[in-house]
Amino acid sequence: MDMSTAYSIRSLAEEIGKCPNEFTKADIINYVKQNGIRHINFQYPAGDGRLKTLNFVIHSGDYLDEILSCGERVDGSSLFPFIEASSSDLYVIPRFRTAYMDPFCELPTLNLLCSYYDKDGNPLESAPEYTLHKACKAFKEATGYEFQAMGELEYYVIAPDEGQFPAVDQKGYHESAPYAKFGEFRQLCMNYIAKAGGKIKYGHSEVGNFTLDGKIYEQNEIEFLPVNAEDAAEQLLLAKWIIRNLAFQYGYDITFAPKITVGKAGSGMHIHFRVMGDGKNLMLKDGVLSDVAKKAIAGMMTLAPSITAFGNTNPTSYFRLVPHQEAPTNVCWGDRNRSVLVRVPLGWTSKKDLCSQANPLEQAGGFDTTQKQTVEMRSPDGSANVHLLLAGLAVAARTGFEMENALDVAAKTYVNVNIHKDENRALLDSLSTLPDSCAASADCLEAQRAYYEKAGIFSPAMLDGLIAGLRKFEDRTLRADIGNDQEKILGLVEQYFHCG
Repeated sequence: MDMSTAYSIRSLAEEIGKCPNEFTKADIINYVKQNGIRHINFQYPAGDGRLKTLNFVIHSGDYLDEILSCGERVDGSSLFPFIEASSSDLYVIPRFRTAYMDPFCELPTLNLLCSYYDKDGNPLESAPEYTLHKACKAFKEATGYEFQAMGELEYYVIAPDEGQFPAVDQKGYHESAPYAKFGEFRQLCMNYIAKAGGKIKYGHSEVGNFTLDGKIYEQNEIEFLPVNAEDAAEQLLLAKWIIRNLAFQYGYDITFAPKITVGKAGSGMHIHFRVMGDGKNLMLKDGVLSDVAKKAIAGMMTLAPSITAFGNTNPTSYFRLVPHQEAPTNVCWGDRNRSVLVRVPLGWTSKKDLCSQANPLEQAGGFDTTQKQTVEMRSPDGSANVHLLLAGLAVAARTGFEMENALDVAAKTYVNVNIHKDENRALLDSLSTLPDSCAASADCLEAQRAYYEKAGIFSPAMLDGLIAGLRKFEDRTLRADIGNDQEKILGLVEQYFHCG
């Protein structure tokens, strides 16, 4: 039996017989002992947004109990740019609910995601996962509601061109095999992600596909279901780690980079969100978008310029965010409109039973489709630090609820036309624009930092570090300087190929 088949058999939750949120230390210890597991990995996100790994060999039951109870020390100054080497020790403590079997280790290995704690035993204020936790908690305290999110993870698979059944350039959306070449690989990625706890909605091939220097570049997407924003960040983080590892095994290359080359579709990481109260989706009321949703959108409109500091973190991000393409450049929102920053997708609001229409033998049912309505933020891309991006969006949504004029802001920024058509030029000129560089994003974050520091959510040291990091790119005029020079753009793409 090959490893991929073995990994497909059962999930950890099925083996233990509990939902992951109910896992205890005793459950983990029993599972490790009963299955003869001798290796444990701790995993945690660092300042670059990627998962880091610490390996353990379990030589005794006492040692297993020790590392699960106490965690371990790590060098924070090597993980985060804002931590000084003179006081850099941090603790990483495993969260049992995140346990999953590592699909890539030849020896049976259990992985657990960890939280950071400081020398006094308090959560590290500037840790990405704790920043998101604080943002979600503050949203709940301010509104009484839960902030949920999910991501659309776009990526390119790159492999040698075999020359068979070539796809039509830039026409790969939902294409099937054999014109789409990597559907089986995507399906295996989805299986691995699901076994690690990811709640997947679907996967498909995306618009982008082309050949360059004897290689196929095929764009794919895996989209998730809305969950608590903290869980949403974890599943995106794990998904990127899994896709890269599986690609490495297959001999493929993978990039989540926002820009690939001139004239080809870039990759975004759109984030959908919804507001939940008492287990119900509050984004609709009487079949139309609710004031709850509009207030959250108003907050997104207000903080959109600085959200790019979390969601678009290297110079190639701003070669994707250019006018007259599907990536947004103006601060506005609308229904089913892909030229806007925040889109309200089609939401099953017709009150017609589509299932019974398509299947005459079915009785019209009472399925509650209101749960499906989300709102989509379209600016972020794969360079994002996922935890900080979702924390920023939670702050923006809460800000909308705290604004007295939120509904007016929502009304003034709503558009229902393609803003890039010539006849809508006056409307386009009236709208604010997103930053066009990392340097401009840093300026916007500096100007709006008080929103993020409120309630102690983003630490000042973290924001200082983010702003300084964005300014180091010195890209304020880079987009204008390079223009459509394909060779220079390809050089940038190569430099930031493995971002995020």
